[in-house]
Amino acid sequence: MAEVISKTSLFFGGGACVNHHHHHVDDLSVSPVSFGFKKSFSSSLKQKPLRSDFSGKQILETFNRSFRSSSVTAQSTLRIGTAHKWWEKGSQENMREISSAQDLVDSLADAGDKLVVVDFFSPGCGGCKALHPKMCQLAEQSPDVQFLQVNYEEHKSMCYSLGVHVLPFFRFYRGAQGRVCSFSCTNATIKKFRDALAKHSPDRCSLGPTKGLEEKELVALAANKELKFSYTPKVVPVEKEAAIPTANPALPVPHPSMSGSEEKTLVSAGR
Repeated sequence: MAEVISKTSLFFGGGACVNHHHHHVDDLSVSPVSFGFKKSFSSSLKQKPLRSDFSGKQILETFNRSFRSSSVTAQSTLRIGTAHKWWEKGSQENMREISSAQDLVDSLADAGDKLVVVDFFSPGCGGCKALHPKMCQLAEQSPDVQFLQVNYEEHKSMCYSLGVHVLPFFRFYRGAQGRVCSFSCTNATIKKFRDALAKHSPDRCSLGPTKGLEEKELVALAANKELKFSYTPKVVPVEKEAAIPTANPALPVPHPSMSGSEEKTLVSAGR
């Protein structure tokens, strides 16, 4: 019995020494009662975090799934929207998209003697999309030429007033000459565009103000109620009727008895 007690005291004594070394931990930690309390308390602490941790993981996993799903959806939408605007890829400094009818009219009027190419396109036009890289290349090679892009899907009413019914479609404008040519071409007939660019792009001085759109086109745009564009038609002066020439006293007056052929002969001879 003494041996058992001594071993027990040695055990607790060693424990007390360790506890003393760790800044006087409470003796209740080694008593049977406190040990039981500690065990039950620890088990209760372990059980609650397990339930909370499980719930937390489940909520976190659900949140992560929903976040990943929304993130993928947002990224997909962003990629689709970016890829859809193919007409913005490779654009040069001398390429600009028209925002309204007024913007088109002002851009042509402010161009002066510079050659302006108006490019009518549609996002869903396969020929327009295939031709776009070459348009960017030609614009880069012709920095003195202004390229204006008109999106048919956004400006259908304006294109209708301008008589554009086929895509891709191009119109060339130059100074006081106004529209110098208009045509439709595809990737296979790009030579038509190159020839027109070479013909009308050399430097030249126009006599008179920049013409821009035709008068009938301006009137058609102003008459279109869907467009916020106003224009006052130019007043064309009415030519005065030529005065009836009076008889020249120096010429002989035909006698009423003369025939018509004789009368004509006389007048012609007098001239």
